[in-house]
Amino acid sequence: MKILYATSEAVPFCKTGGLADVAGSLPPALAAEGAQVAVILPMYQKVKEKFGDQLNFLCYDYVDLAWRHCYCGLFSLEQDGVTWYFVDNEQYFNRPDLYGYTDDGERFGFFSRAVVRMLPHLAFWPDVIHCNDWQTALVPIYLKDDGVREEQYRSIKTTLTIHNIEYQGRYGQGTLGDLFGLDHGWAEDGTIMMDGDVNLLKGAILCADAVNAVSPTYANELKMAYFAHRLDGIMRQCGYKLSGVLNGIDMKRYDPANDEHIAARFSVADMAGKSVDKAELQKLMGLRQDPNVPIVGIVSRLVSHKGLDLICEVLHDMMELPLQLVVLGKGDQKYEEFFHWAAQQYHGRMAVRLDYNESLSMAIYSGADLFLMPSKSEPCGLSQMIAMRYGAVPIVRETGGLKDTVQPYEAWRDAGNGFTFANYSSGDMLHVIREAVYLYKDYPDAFARLRRRGMECDFSWGRSAKEYLRIYAGITGQAWPPVEEAAPVEEAAPAEEAAPVQEAPAAEPAPVEEAPAVEAAPVQEPAPAVEEPAPAQEPVKKPRARKAAAKKPAAKAEEKAAEAAEKKPAAKKTAAKKPAAKKTAAKKPAAKKTAAKKTEEKAE
Repeated sequence: MKILYATSEAVPFCKTGGLADVAGSLPPALAAEGAQVAVILPMYQKVKEKFGDQLNFLCYDYVDLAWRHCYCGLFSLEQDGVTWYFVDNEQYFNRPDLYGYTDDGERFGFFSRAVVRMLPHLAFWPDVIHCNDWQTALVPIYLKDDGVREEQYRSIKTTLTIHNIEYQGRYGQGTLGDLFGLDHGWAEDGTIMMDGDVNLLKGAILCADAVNAVSPTYANELKMAYFAHRLDGIMRQCGYKLSGVLNGIDMKRYDPANDEHIAARFSVADMAGKSVDKAELQKLMGLRQDPNVPIVGIVSRLVSHKGLDLICEVLHDMMELPLQLVVLGKGDQKYEEFFHWAAQQYHGRMAVRLDYNESLSMAIYSGADLFLMPSKSEPCGLSQMIAMRYGAVPIVRETGGLKDTVQPYEAWRDAGNGFTFANYSSGDMLHVIREAVYLYKDYPDAFARLRRRGMECDFSWGRSAKEYLRIYAGITGQAWPPVEEAAPVEEAAPAEEAAPVQEAPAAEPAPVEEAPAVEAAPVQEPAPAVEEPAPAQEPVKKPRARKAAAKKPAAKAEEKAAEAAEKKPAAKKTAAKKPAAKKTAAKKPAAKKTAAKKTEEKAE
């Protein structure tokens, strides 16, 4: 199976969020399962700076976007069993940041157009193009549009993954033709229009052959107005092709036993390094050096749907508990100002860094004892998985992927891998934080077992890759895996055909090798036709009666045959069945049956 993965970011090349982690890990996992995989993404300025000397120039072409005739270069890199393609256009992508520009619609409209028009220059013609979020939402639309005129595009199937439905790619109605180069018919039939605007994500959901969310719970939530940001009706309409596949993490990259970026390595078998990492985090963030106080870590974008309102409401109550709080992230100004102020109020017990730093985030994961994620909505979430991997017990709200990955702690049977609360309530959040802190303080053995269960969870991409391959197989009609599934299909047919063969020996009283055994099989054929008129059964039934009678002297056989002829049709049927039972019970040699036949012929 040939898969082209289209994304706007991917590690290790460029990253702003969880999409990059997914795009950097899923394609190698698909390749490890035996698929032929390539990834295509823009060649940003950051990519040139870090990997420019490793990229191979393949070719260039011109891509038409509405009235624009744009240069498009194509570079490649082989890594982890995957071919990585980079679309080059300095006007659109030679910028310091990935997003946040006023012409983002034009930039990613060009990228989507390039993905489709540059297909002839790639190493293979894909069976499936896997698109991600609104930045590549135009790919399924362009494939449908071009497929009307060019037959080669009709064979390609598309899958769309929704990482966060809040970002939909909405633009004014005038952009349909002037910016994206689409006919007005796309607006008139409602495919790409919503609330008077062009909505790229809506158009992709309707045009894609399969749609999936990044967790099973989030897939169900997208059918509800509270989570779907006005697309709930479209998601319910497309429910037949909607599924949820839980994201994973790179288990090799996020491995505390081999991570060179943390102060001390540790594992489930040897947790000594965890204490060293905790002390280093306290030193790094200016917290009091106290090994007996649990550190609660937060690594997040500071935006409303991350549940930061709950923290703001009860922060003072939280800080009355015996804990330390570390916050890393940036986002909305009101949250940045609040946490900056709070850190000054609780100097030595609370530390805040209004930035995103990869090395500092790993120090928090490895040094924290608890990890807080009270999200209002969370499509999947990777932070809770990474935190568990590094021995930080998660405290989460039961939504999206958080509900699918964190099972609540149950003291009565010593089960679960974290702490959860269901209602979006600051009081409920504070309650479970208290439970977690006091479990750490008063029951260290139980907390250690809880921590160990989290570290042992399997969040590898191999599991998710198999689910994606099943989705691809469903829309392309290809069996996957081609070898493993093909064998049972071939075996199934002989198994069904063998059933009649097994029934014949069960009904045959004589050895299979004897010729009369072949005659015994037809004797049973009339049995299902008991309800048919008697004359149709007589030619078959009479020989069975004669065979049974042949065991006695010929004279008695003639008398019995005469009596049978005088009986009613119902009686004949009953008499015909009884000799058959006697024949099976007797199991005499076939030779005797042959002699009986000769006696019958003489008697006649």
